[in-house]
Amino acid sequence: MTSSYAIALGSNRRGRHGGPADEVRAALAAVGEVVAVSSMIDTPPLGPSARRFVNAVAVIETADAPPALLDRLKAIEADFGRRPGQRWSDRVIDLDIVMWSDGVWADDRLTIPHAAFRERSFVLEPLAQIAPDWRDPLTGLTVRQLAARLTRRAPLPKRRGSGAGP
Repeated sequence: MTSSYAIALGSNRRGRHGGPADEVRAALAAVGEVVAVSSMIDTPPLGPSARRFVNAVAVIETADAPPALLDRLKAIEADFGRRPGQRWSDRVIDLDIVMWSDGVWADDRLTIPHAAFRERSFVLEPLAQIAPDWRDPLTGLTVRQLAARLTRRAPLPKRRGSGAGP
């Protein structure tokens, strides 16, 4: 039985495949089983890195259980030159499992859905291009709704009758 996964891809450093966009394309080929891929977007970094990122999201189908897919993605990152312990730094490739068609997964190595994806436009914007109706199993909101929450301006709260002012 196969499951679908949303995988976030990002790069902000040259590697053996070329610039960041080339690294993302090469990672897509290495992951395989891609059924949909977003356009690539240019985004500012999180944390101390000064280099901008190229980000995309792919939906893949695989028989891998979440821990096996995580192992495969970590092996691809290592093959591309990423080293453990480099959080928030420049990287040739970053691969994260964002969502899983079977819902929720949690163990000591992996949490699905990704804990921070709801606050990251560089994940939600590309994911909304390819899977806008996929529902977050924790909030029940669609990817489209989550993305809209990041981009719309919240209205000012209405003042309740205080008796003062106009």
